[in-house]
Amino acid sequence: MAKEIERKFLVKSGIDLDLITDRSFEIVQAYLSVEPRATVRVRTFGEKARLTVKGRNHGIERDEWEYDIPVADAVRMIDNCAVADSIVIRKTRRICGRWEIDEFHGDLQGLVTAEIELTDPEESVSIPDWIEREVSGDPRYYNSVLSSKGKPK
Repeated sequence: MAKEIERKFLVKSGIDLDLITDRSFEIVQAYLSVEPRATVRVRTFGEKARLTVKGRNHGIERDEWEYDIPVADAVRMIDNCAVADSIVIRKTRRICGRWEIDEFHGDLQGLVTAEIELTDPEESVSIPDWIEREVSGDPRYYNSVLSSKGKPK
């Protein structure tokens, strides 16, 4: 088991993401459970797939378990096991140093978030000028909530 410690931010609109990122790849993900005490996500990215279980949030920290799985299994889980009435999340993940920037597509088009993983909840982080505002701890921006409730107003 690992601890996930991350802060999440909205990215300013109009930023040319190609100019600030080193590389990118496509992600398709769905949720098999969205219970607050345990979310279960399945995700494909490139030629890889992963099943992730996340525990309840405690501020910006939570337990997390991740397992590589066959891509074919992940695709079947996405197609057949996703939470009823939820959307499959499609996004481009862009890497900018330690930052991960997610540019959402489809029903979530126009939403762009950035996350940074920390080694300690008190770790100091330099906030880039392309950040609009922090949304850490705002459940409307959890991917599990986005999959069921859509883009925040």
